[in-house]
This record gives sequence, structure tokens and C-alpha cells, in this order.
Amino acid sequence: MTVTPAQLLSHSEGRTMVLTISNPEHRNALGPELYAAGVEALNAADSNPEVRSVVITGAGSTFCAGGNLQRLLENRKQPPALQAASVEGLHGWIEAIRSFPKPVIAAVEGAAAGAGFSLALACDFIVAAEDALFVMAYSSVALSPDGGSTWSLSRALPRQLVSELLMCGERIRAPRLQQLGLVNRVTPAGAALAQALALAESLNQRAPNVLASIKELMNDAPQVPLDRQLASERDQFVRNLHHANGGIGIEAFLAKRKPDYS
Repeated sequence: MTVTPAQLLSHSEGRTMVLTISNPEHRNALGPELYAAGVEALNAADSNPEVRSVVITGAGSTFCAGGNLQRLLENRKQPPALQAASVEGLHGWIEAIRSFPKPVIAAVEGAAAGAGFSLALACDFIVAAEDALFVMAYSSVALSPDGGSTWSLSRALPRQLVSELLMCGERIRAPRLQQLGLVNRVTPAGAALAQALALAESLNQRAPNVLASIKELMNDAPQVPLDRQLASERDQFVRNLHHANGGIGIEAFLAKRKPDYS
């Protein structure tokens, strides 16, 4: 029996790069080869002005089952440094998504479990099918979280809800996560990618320099005092006003026509 290797497939939909996690034998489980490919793909998208946004999705009916438990069992027989390096690879991808200056959207069908849930949380937007299932499964297999989930959830939800998600490992559906503010759009089953691409195209029509500024300001806000954040907002505003797109946007608005940003 031939085993298909895990891959991160890439294709373009207009000005959107679509990254598809494809590991069919293991429900799109993650591994070091995917982490490296994810960082490489984002670096390529960052340097390509034709790419305005990125959508991350999973092949078939599953977004991502998280870590490959068979691989983790094998890693228990190896020095701890091997698993530490693997987690660092995942974290490098998470940090790359967070610092990437263009919008990143997770399109979730089926399960987003463990590190798959963490990966979705790292994105700027989550579009999920109404029957999509999210679970922080770590404690169910006697492991603690990785992928930045403790960071993402603790900034988005009250402590008691974070405790329930991380400690109890209970499954939660997309509509409930939308109520909690973690999911942006809930779609019929099978429509998450199409809705994510529609959201991406609406973002693609906005000034990319402004979206980059917003993402940078949002990333910095939880760590800095108000006076520093105000100074950063001032500097970004002035920079964007004097950018070519600032003139394009203001003039188009006053003329009641659609802007065409560079």
C-alpha cells in the first residue's frame, strides 16, 4: 500500500493564495514537513505583491486533526530535544501567521483538533461550516497545549471558559464559537472555503498597506501601555495618509467611485 506523504498544497484564487493541508491517511495531521512548508509559503506570499490574502484549509472533509499520535509515540523513544525541535517548527509557523502583513483566513470543515484548533486561532479570521467541530484534545491524551492556544484563548475568552476548553477537552461546534466571538462566519456544510474566498476577495479590495498597519497595531496592543499604542496609531495614520493609496481612497470616496489600490 502506497502512503501519500503529508503536503501543504498551494494554488491561487485571484489575488488569494490557498494553502491546503493534505495528509489523507492521518486526517490532515500536522508534522515538521508541513511547518516548514507553511513558513516558506508565507514568505513567498509576503514578497509577492500579487498576493493580497491567504486562506488555510484542509483537504477533504477535515480541517486538521492536530498532531500525529503515532509520530508522537515514536518520538517518546527519542531524546526530548527531537520533540522540542518539532514544537519549535509549529511555533515558527504560528508566529509567521501572526506577523504576516496580509490577512490570513482559516476555512474549517470537519474537525479542527489540538494543534489544528491552535492553527485556526492563529489566523485573523475563522470561517467554519455549521457542523465543524473544534476540540482542544490535548488533555484527553495526557498532553498540554502547544501552537499558542493558551495565548490565543486567554486573550479572547474569560478564564473559566478557557479552563473548560483546555482542561476538559470537550468538543464545541462552530455556532457556539461564533457566539463566543472566535468564529467570524458560519456556513452550510461544504461552503466554508467558498465563503472564506469571498471574505478574502472583499479584503483584497482594500489598501494592503492599511491592512498591514491594522494587523501590526492589533498584535502590539495587548503588550503596550496606552500612550505607546496611541503613538503607534499616530505614526501609522500619518504614514498611510501620505501613501499613494491614501489619496486614491479619499478621492474615490469623495467621487463616489470604487478605488483601485496598488
